Amino acid sequence: MKKFLCSLLFALILLSCNNEADKTSTSSTDSSSTTTGTLPYTASYSSSWTTDVSDSDLKMVLTSYKDWADGNMTGLANAFGDTLEFDAWNGDHMKLGKADLVKMWTGFRDSLSSVTIDMEAWDKKYSTDKKESHVVVWYKEIDTYKDGRVDSSRWHDINRVKDGKIVWYSQFKRQLK
Repeated sequence: MKKFLCSLLFALILLSCNNEADKTSTSSTDSSSTTTGTLPYTASYSSSWTTDVSDSDLKMVLTSYKDWADGNMTGLANAFGDTLEFDAWNGDHMKLGKADLVKMWTGFRDSLSSVTIDMEAWDKKYSTDKKESHVVVWYKEIDTYKDGRVDSSRWHDINRVKDGKIVWYSQFKRQLK
């Protein structure tokens, strides 16, 4: 009797897991194909995304953060294209040549005795209609200044990659207390 009840319970569990009405398309090839119905907004940039970004581009972007933490400004510079557009967390927008950008960031990095980055997550995003690769990252950064001050923040950055180099960078910051 116990075997019969266990078999019946197992069969009921299997049947309950096979509900055709609950099946939906979860294709990772095009985010716009999974949305049904009319949405209240139309994306002004793109709503058609895949994860089709090379692993080498992902590695290059993540290595740029490691280079920053290690104070390796030469390595960091190698990640950038000849010109980088930069939208800073404070609202500033800059378009600088690689040398000017590295000079500016080197001045700030030299004020720090250490940088610790806890890379919490990343996502590869390819805009199929714009034909652009992005690597989006979320991380916690702890900056220790040479005078002993400590600054802790959570960051969300978007890195646009073209021809294996970062050409546009946008960052968002939330100060930690």
